[in-house]
Amino acid sequence: MKKNRKGSDTRRSGKPAASAALLDLPVAKNDEVVIDIIGMNHDGEGVGRADGYTLFVQGALPGEKARVKVLKTKKQYGYAKLLELVEQSPSRIAAPCPIYDQCGGCQLQHMSYAGQLEWKRQLVVDNLERIGKLRVVREAIGAGETLVEDERSGTDGGGDIENSETNGANPAVSGVDSDQEGILVRPTLGMNEPWRYRNKSQVPIGVTEGGLVGGFYARGSHRIVDMETCLIQHEQNDEVVSRVKAIGRKLGITAYNEETGQGLLRHVVVKIGFATREMMIVLVTNGERIPRVNEWISAIREELPAVVSVCQNVNTRKTNVIFGDVTRVLWGREVIHDYIGDVKFAISARSFYQVNPAQTEVLYGKTVEYAGLTGEETVIDAYCGIGTISLFLAQHAKKVYGVEIVKEAIEDARANAELNGMKHVEFEVGASEDVIPRWKEQGIEADVIVVDPPRKGCDPRLLETILEMKPERVVYVSCNPSTLARDLRVLEDGGYRSVEVTPVDMFPHTVHVECTVLLKSKGTSD
Repeated sequence: MKKNRKGSDTRRSGKPAASAALLDLPVAKNDEVVIDIIGMNHDGEGVGRADGYTLFVQGALPGEKARVKVLKTKKQYGYAKLLELVEQSPSRIAAPCPIYDQCGGCQLQHMSYAGQLEWKRQLVVDNLERIGKLRVVREAIGAGETLVEDERSGTDGGGDIENSETNGANPAVSGVDSDQEGILVRPTLGMNEPWRYRNKSQVPIGVTEGGLVGGFYARGSHRIVDMETCLIQHEQNDEVVSRVKAIGRKLGITAYNEETGQGLLRHVVVKIGFATREMMIVLVTNGERIPRVNEWISAIREELPAVVSVCQNVNTRKTNVIFGDVTRVLWGREVIHDYIGDVKFAISARSFYQVNPAQTEVLYGKTVEYAGLTGEETVIDAYCGIGTISLFLAQHAKKVYGVEIVKEAIEDARANAELNGMKHVEFEVGASEDVIPRWKEQGIEADVIVVDPPRKGCDPRLLETILEMKPERVVYVSCNPSTLARDLRVLEDGGYRSVEVTPVDMFPHTVHVECTVLLKSKGTSD
């Protein structure tokens, strides 16, 4: 048995891989080594070190010692398979989902929920420090909570965090008041019941000898794992998908084959209004014609009385994108309704609507708090979508302007404003970086700008526009800590200071985390 330079046991199977030998790596493919897991990366993989060489290990948790088998090596890092836990993390639990090891839908069910919330906050901190070069308050006391950073491994490559000295500041509950004190990162806001939270199910359909199957893609593949229940989906979504599959089998409906491009049914999408209990089914098909469509609709109506809308979306392209361009109502209404707080929303087959309505209310509530609205402000909502944040803000603002590049989303936003009788909200189609300067030329001045961009972050021209508009406050809602950190650096360099961040757990048991961030102009008095 060979010992590596740090004393860990390494078992070699055959000769070292040529690539490892050429690169002078301490491990090679098929080596077995015992390593300490010092963190997790943004994909939820454990990060360990073998003689200083980084290994990513699926299923390993920070604080564990594990025996692993090296699967693949690259110059700076490699991948390994977890063989045995020598020491377990106190955060490790048994995943309750029976297909968790096969399905790629969740990544963190083997970690306690408290551990998940702590890790998600640390993920945000690591990105702010490394990518944004922002100073994070090391210790802060406010609102009865104590926040203390621990030394933990890298989330974007496995590097150790440099422990800075604890800042003894005791900031006010509202945030950090001095530029030198840094940005306060609050504990992640989680759910009391972090299960059955999703209001939308998008199930790919395949075929076996027994007929139609539908579930989720196996981890890292496009092989469909059949599923009858999903613990993060609303229970009624499970029932609808199961019934639709059964009806499809009975009627002889064919499933789409990705390789051949043949077959009809590609996806079954189910949406439910948590507050209203109204349900919509969208059948995504590889072609216009659905055989025995009237029988299918009759069976759905008979077996699923909560369904008020059955739609068809046609997607004939060879693509991983779920929806095509054509959508039509086969039976019932064009929309279902739901509420976020007191605001009512109409949700169509193609509408983007947050999948966790309970946590959406938490996220938007914090956004309103950071906006500091008194009822006299003018607010611009960039990336407004169907108007969810805009209308939530409009309850507390004098005037709200929303802009979104997707025409259909703006049509939905205007309909939602009318649905709620909000006449002080205006929406316009276009790119924020084009529309907002035009508003400025028309004399529209914003007290607050709210941005909620996609994962790629804000367009650089939008950031330039914000710096030119100079609102007193910017509230940044983010679904990607790395692009958030990048954009905050730009805004900081342009005259803003990042005051406070609150991570919100919108997707328990997955690696995703949303944040809302308060930035103030450096010329603004507190």
